[in-house]
Amino acid sequence: MSESGIAVLDELLEPVTRAFSREVAQALMNVRASDAAQTRIAELAEKCNEGTLTPGEQAEYESYVQAADLISVLQAKARGWLASHGAA
Repeated sequence: MSESGIAVLDELLEPVTRAFSREVAQALMNVRASDAAQTRIAELAEKCNEGTLTPGEQAEYESYVQAADLISVLQAKARGWLASHGAA
C-alpha cells in the first residue's frame, strides 16, 4: 500500500481508536500471523520476487499485504493509545 493509502487507512480507523480499552490495545499489539500464514506469505513473496505468481496467487498475496497494512496501522494506533494512557 502506498504512503497515501496508509494515511487514508489511518484516518478512517481513527474512530476505532476512540473505542480502545487497555485490553483491546494490548491484544492488538499481540496480533501475529499464524505459522501457516507466515509460511504461505514467504512462499508467495519468493514467487513474487521471481515473477512466477499466478493471477490467483497474486490476488492472494495482495490480500495478505493489505491485511498486514491494516494490522500495522491498528498496532500503531494501539501503541499510541497505550503511550497516551500510561501503559506503554
